[in-house]
Amino acid sequence: MPVTSCRASSLPVPSVKKKLKDKGFARTVNRHDVYRGAEELGVDLDEHIGFVIGALTAVAPSIGLGGPAS
Repeated sequence: MPVTSCRASSLPVPSVKKKLKDKGFARTVNRHDVYRGAEELGVDLDEHIGFVIGALTAVAPSIGLGGPAS
């Protein structure tokens, strides 16, 4: 079932980092992949999370995260 609104765009990076410790938050996301991805890209974890938030926000309607598809 698609989420009815994209709240990712309103999440500050520090909040996401803190919430990643909670297994109930984004429970299908592999935490190891998040940390390894930042490491492999050679970027700071905060920068990586911020980029992902921006990328998801940009495509949210077309991937069922809220709002009408464009």
